[in-house]
Amino acid sequence: MSKYTNLLKSKMTDKSFAKLEALKNDKVMDFVGSFAEHCNPKTIYVCDDSKEDEEYIKAAALKNGEEHPMANSEQTIHWDGYGDQARDKVNTRYMVYPENLDKMKAMNSLPYDEAKEEIMGIAKNIMAGKEAYVKFFTEGPAESPFTIPCIQFTDSSYVTHSESILYRPGYKHFLNNPGSEDFFRFIHSAGELDERGCTKNLDKRRIYMDTQNNIVYSMNDQYAGNSIGLKKHAMRLSISKAGQEGWLCEHMFLMACLGKGGRKTYFAGAYPSACGKTATAMIPGEQIVGDDIVYFRNIDGEFRGVNVEQGIFGIIKDVNAEDDPVIFENAMINQEVIFSNILQGPDKKPYWLGQGVEPPKSGLNHIGEWTEGMKDDKGNVVPVAHPNSRYTMRLDYLANFDKEGFEAKDGVKISGILYGGRDSDTSVPVEESATWKEGILLKACTLESETTAATLGAEGVRAASPMANMDFVSYPLGEYTLNNIKFGESVKDCPKIYSTNYFMRGPKGEFMTSKLAKKVWLHWAEGRFYGEYEALDTPSGKIPKYEDLQALFDEFLPNEGFNKEKYTYLFTFRCTKLIEKLERTKKFFASKDSNVPAELNKFWDDTIAKYKAVREKYGDEIKPGDFKG
Repeated sequence: MSKYTNLLKSKMTDKSFAKLEALKNDKVMDFVGSFAEHCNPKTIYVCDDSKEDEEYIKAAALKNGEEHPMANSEQTIHWDGYGDQARDKVNTRYMVYPENLDKMKAMNSLPYDEAKEEIMGIAKNIMAGKEAYVKFFTEGPAESPFTIPCIQFTDSSYVTHSESILYRPGYKHFLNNPGSEDFFRFIHSAGELDERGCTKNLDKRRIYMDTQNNIVYSMNDQYAGNSIGLKKHAMRLSISKAGQEGWLCEHMFLMACLGKGGRKTYFAGAYPSACGKTATAMIPGEQIVGDDIVYFRNIDGEFRGVNVEQGIFGIIKDVNAEDDPVIFENAMINQEVIFSNILQGPDKKPYWLGQGVEPPKSGLNHIGEWTEGMKDDKGNVVPVAHPNSRYTMRLDYLANFDKEGFEAKDGVKISGILYGGRDSDTSVPVEESATWKEGILLKACTLESETTAATLGAEGVRAASPMANMDFVSYPLGEYTLNNIKFGESVKDCPKIYSTNYFMRGPKGEFMTSKLAKKVWLHWAEGRFYGEYEALDTPSGKIPKYEDLQALFDEFLPNEGFNKEKYTYLFTFRCTKLIEKLERTKKFFASKDSNVPAELNKFWDDTIAKYKAVREKYGDEIKPGDFKG
């Protein structure tokens, strides 16, 4: 009998307590009991994997005013407060034991005891008067080598509902593994709410990560990036766990490229924001397994991966019938979708920025009652919807969903990994790395996203984003990089690594190819895996031959036109610009890691010296085929 038994019985129905007790897990009982005592909810509802409990949570979200009905009966809308519209990077911090403080000092961290005292002080009685929910999930497929069980304790029915869409149910997994202590724990409270049901005490918003004990504390927030424990919070725990255990957790999509003769070839890919990640995962004619987070493990010597999630929490801005038809169609039909921070018109239909639909002149959005042209208290015009408005839906709604790959307990065999940045004048559209190590150090570590004058007022500024994962790497960047290298080199059939860049501009500033050209680059990479295409050497890898790309354009984009002049411009090796890129990478690593491994800096220094020697011999710009090694 747990010391919390009487307390939990006083806050639960007999049915809820029986569900908890049936797990025969002291660590689960202590977690729920200790926070039931400390956060002091009025009642606690324990969920299993049943349809009945799913319906209970959905009804609670409407009853509590955390979600609101839409014109389509299966859809709901949720609003976060006006100041709770994005991830809170400042107050998302690591709780670090004294012996680890030195190596974590370049990260946003706090001494463990100080952080624990603060977060527990904020959490004291924070759920008073509310109903709380306990829900079990798994990251990755249940009962598989990839499984990470998770337990969420929250006073938000919206958070529970969202996670039920986004993650696989896990109660049965806990039931089948009594006494297991290896699981992630998440404690969350939206805190005191205003008349709209939004968090009031944003000055006390805190998201504290304890990667040493696999627990995350999230208080006084509702925006999903701060409140949904199983998403980026769990990702930070997983990255730390993977680093200790010798596997990988990466911020990647997972997709199937459908090639000749019905073959299915799996690619994963990492892209910083606005660099083409979702568009690549959703290339027409291919299949999607997942759009955001992938676990990789060495299974019998093979490099295999799974989608951690079962749903999509996506930005809905600019989702329209022309640019993103699959998502748009699914957002408009009557099926379970949670919209957040969009406009609900008088007709109770959803409206968002870039929808391609004329919005009404008034309605309800993240500020409350909204009318066209209104300003907030700082004098800023409030748009129809927030630019970071989101949709939450199940992946299996999508016609291009790869159910077979999604359900594979041992994951799918990964044949290629794409790393895509955004620059207008440096990187070629697609290039294959000579080795796994070179791919990590020259393609993954050097990822950058170039800003434009329209977005930040300074065109051409390049933001570094190694592995497109910087916000979530939870131990020193250099060590994380070495672990990536070691893992790939430990697998007997290692994937090929490719860099992509969809944003090269021509001499007059024009984009050189259409948005759909990414299908050509993908299929060239797929063909390379099967030895169907030869390649030309460059100082940093291998690029396609013109004849092969021309044939692929004729097959997939016959109306685009791809001539030799365009090919030569796109695939020219630009020595000085690539030297500068490596120098920026070295500088960025030094700013984020106080002890960058000497092995990394030596590799980059040697490569810079190599590029300089190549420049002396061939000139600053080397056209395709001119480099002879």
